[in-house]
Amino acid sequence: MVYLALATGFALILLGLYGAITRRNLLRLIVGFTVADTGTHLVMVSVGYLPGRTAPILGAAVPPEVAALRIIDPVPQALVLTAIVIGLGVTALMLAYAWRIYATRGTLDISRLRQLKW
Repeated sequence: MVYLALATGFALILLGLYGAITRRNLLRLIVGFTVADTGTHLVMVSVGYLPGRTAPILGAAVPPEVAALRIIDPVPQALVLTAIVIGLGVTALMLAYAWRIYATRGTLDISRLRQLKW
């Protein structure tokens, strides 16, 4: 199960990067980056998972003396949660830029936006 999640995450990263590199429409480029970001989250969670272990809640189910051998490290999940929030903010910023570019230039095609190039 972990390998399936890991393979799916890498496939999403590659698919998102392919979509971001090959498309000229700004909205499709943003969707490509978002798909790659989601694949990164999936890879991070699947790398942090250890089969046969339980949630990091200490108590009667997991005595503190054997906690290191029985619980999953919560740091990868916390990092993914933070990355999701940051990715949402970056996606919102990219969409705001695309909306503003469309309002001023009338197009979302990158090849027609000559004023943005050096």
